Amino acid sequence: MPSASDRENKGSSLIVTLVAATFFMENLDGTIIATALPQMARSFNVHPADMSLGITAYLLTLAVFIPISGWAADRFGLRTVFASAIAVFTAASVLCATTSTLPAFAAARVLQGIGGAMMVPVGRLAVLRATPKEGLMRAIAIITWPGLVAPVIGPPLGGFITTYSSWRWIFYLNVPLGLIGLLLTLRFIGNERGDATRRFDLPGFALCGIACTTLLYAMELVGRSDADWTFVGVLVAVGVAAGFASWWHLRRAAQPVVDLSALKVKTFAVAMGGGSLFRIAISAAPFLLPLMFQVGFGMNAFESGLLTLAVFAGNLSMKLVTTPVMRQFGFRPVLIVNGVLAALSLAAMSLLTPATPKLAIAVVLFASGLSRSLQFTALNTLSFADVPKAQMSGASALSSTLFQMTMGIGVAVGAIALRIGEWLHGHDAHSIGPEDFSVAFLIVAFVGLVAVLDLFGLARDAGALVSGHRKPKA
Repeated sequence: MPSASDRENKGSSLIVTLVAATFFMENLDGTIIATALPQMARSFNVHPADMSLGITAYLLTLAVFIPISGWAADRFGLRTVFASAIAVFTAASVLCATTSTLPAFAAARVLQGIGGAMMVPVGRLAVLRATPKEGLMRAIAIITWPGLVAPVIGPPLGGFITTYSSWRWIFYLNVPLGLIGLLLTLRFIGNERGDATRRFDLPGFALCGIACTTLLYAMELVGRSDADWTFVGVLVAVGVAAGFASWWHLRRAAQPVVDLSALKVKTFAVAMGGGSLFRIAISAAPFLLPLMFQVGFGMNAFESGLLTLAVFAGNLSMKLVTTPVMRQFGFRPVLIVNGVLAALSLAAMSLLTPATPKLAIAVVLFASGLSRSLQFTALNTLSFADVPKAQMSGASALSSTLFQMTMGIGVAVGAIALRIGEWLHGHDAHSIGPEDFSVAFLIVAFVGLVAVLDLFGLARDAGALVSGHRKPKA
């Protein structure tokens, strides 16, 4: 007969597996539609660049709602929030699959983003509470892998479904996964609550939400050919005002929805500053590449997805040598040199043409994936290298929020850069060509290069205790 310890370990393993599966579902939805964008644009009768709204609406919603996930779990209980999040995410997936216009699709993606924002951090919290300390490292490793694997299989899977069926099945795939996850959640996850008396920072949440939404939507409109510039100006003014107001409020509130105190730590501030700019540049590539391959080069969605796979193959390959590289050279040199290489790899994409051999394209994308992975890992590790434990929770929430926000901004920047390319060459929605994408990638590469400047402010031994490069002087 199994002991109490065995039953506890089995229950913990089931929870870890369940949370990993939901993480996989959430991460997959962030990448799988990239190769389907041209077909979706034809379904909605819009310009392919306008489909960036479907991605940014999802990522923006994640950024806005992630900060309140911890409060919701404390107030209503882990099982209640996690199960509700899975139900909302699954139902929204059905709505995404059945929409026939871009505004309706964007609205469904917003609803899906609300579910994802609650699902991921609350699921991680469930794992932390259910796993014994001796098994914590293994549990974290398991729930981290979906974030690496999902982007790898997302583009080719989305391309396969789009080419041989319909893009709508991309979202129908979530239904059986969601139903199974919901049943397992109700069966195995407890409804523990934290500090239910903690007040919800409604002013902070509202101001941050208004600032993020208006500024990112303004960027979306700039990337369209029919932008109302007066309306864009109003959105920017409102966004900037709300941004300043939220900054003022968050610095003074007793229990802010987003804790900014960790920004006083130099390494964290640099990782959030220049690091965010780097993530903006890198996040534009997964949006631009499928469009370039399909609209500019005439490939089908499956071929496009297979080529895009080279980027994520580079991501995974670099994981094998990241730790030795960091130990050998340290954070500052790696981030500066690799940051330049990452920007150059984006610039190299501007040289690709329909006549470029596919092997050469794959090599360029693989090299970009290598530099992207190393920079991401180094920045994410450096972020928390010097943050005190007392500030770790707030720093984690702020980091997650900015991560999702910058990914959404990156897609918008990619759309704007493509529009600039079209404008320079006198093209419209019906005559977009490879040369337009060349301009777009050069612009994105410049953004990535600017991101390196902030890294020069790091101390030479920044994060040495974490990297193991050199012990700081006593």
